[in-house]
Amino acid sequence: MIDFTFQNPAKIIFGRSALSHLYEEAARYSRRVLLVYGGGSVKRIGLYDDVMNILSGGGFTVFELSGIVPNPVLSRVYEGIELCRRENVGLVLAAGGGSVIDTAKGIANGMKYSGDVWDFYAHKRVPETALPLGVLLTHAAAGSEMSYSSVITNENGMLKRGFNSITSVPKFSLLNPEWTFTLPPYQTACGVVDIMAHMMERYFTSVTHVELTDRMIAAGIQTVLNNAPIALKTPDDYDARAEIMWAGALAHNSLLDTGRIGDWCTHRLSHEISAAYGLAHGAALAVLFPAWMKYVVKQKPEKIAQFAADVFGIDPASGSKTDVALEGVRRLETAYRSFGVPVHLKEAGIVNADLQMMIRKALPDADSTLGEYVAIGRQAAAEIFKLAE
Repeated sequence: MIDFTFQNPAKIIFGRSALSHLYEEAARYSRRVLLVYGGGSVKRIGLYDDVMNILSGGGFTVFELSGIVPNPVLSRVYEGIELCRRENVGLVLAAGGGSVIDTAKGIANGMKYSGDVWDFYAHKRVPETALPLGVLLTHAAAGSEMSYSSVITNENGMLKRGFNSITSVPKFSLLNPEWTFTLPPYQTACGVVDIMAHMMERYFTSVTHVELTDRMIAAGIQTVLNNAPIALKTPDDYDARAEIMWAGALAHNSLLDTGRIGDWCTHRLSHEISAAYGLAHGAALAVLFPAWMKYVVKQKPEKIAQFAADVFGIDPASGSKTDVALEGVRRLETAYRSFGVPVHLKEAGIVNADLQMMIRKALPDADSTLGEYVAIGRQAAAEIFKLAE
């Protein structure tokens, strides 16, 4: 286990009564609020009206930035920053899932920065301060409600990039599983895959003697695997939705990073698929993670064999480490398929993908590598993408 510092200042208010805390939490920061949301879902479930009644009736002035799309884009971040500066906004409030929250994080950080907010995503600058951010979560997936992370696509070059900063951690997040009841099954499934991937990226590490977090990660993945079929079959099962929602927050709030170094190669490669072909983030991860695992098994099967045993209960003595690892990959693919997500690019409708273009974007330096458990260069990335086809 390596040295670590853990800090997460997000205040989580969880459950059916979460919205009743909105007024008091927002009032701590500002009466001038930018409400960021996506399409019509927040209106269809009545959340938009409830939020506006609470804020407008409580003396807040509310400005709106709507229409945030999956794989959110930089131009909308710029638009939000301009609006906040023009109207002297003091609180950004995101009502939605990861795309909405990541957009709001970009706005909150960019509002306090004199340069181009893309500097943070390009890793040219580190934010020093940001507007306070609040969240009303409607899609358990990205973990942005409690994470340091924000991921945005720059339409100039279709570059999907992210950065981590404590300034991006929401001041408060309201989580009510009922707000996820009407999600389409495919969105629910993609969210489940994303949650699992956040845990898996951390699980696959070369750091040893991390038994506690290994076990926590395995338990988190098992919890999601157990409850996802229930939520997909019975969308209004509160308890299943609650387990998934809380797992999503814990998966990406940095607790599971403690004492270890995650891999994150799969996320980085999957970003290029989403940016180039518009594939949902969770679906891209379902395609790439088994492919990455199949490649890595040939190089270093030990941790994947442990994953197979810890998560799927496969007997480590039932075969070689490679055999056990590959059986774990097979069961992971089976689980993904049962959720209704693709595990190959062709199943996602992507054929003859421009693999070299995606590799160049993910690895702009010919000598650079991705990942921690196994270093992935351009040739290895090409093999992973081929396995994903």
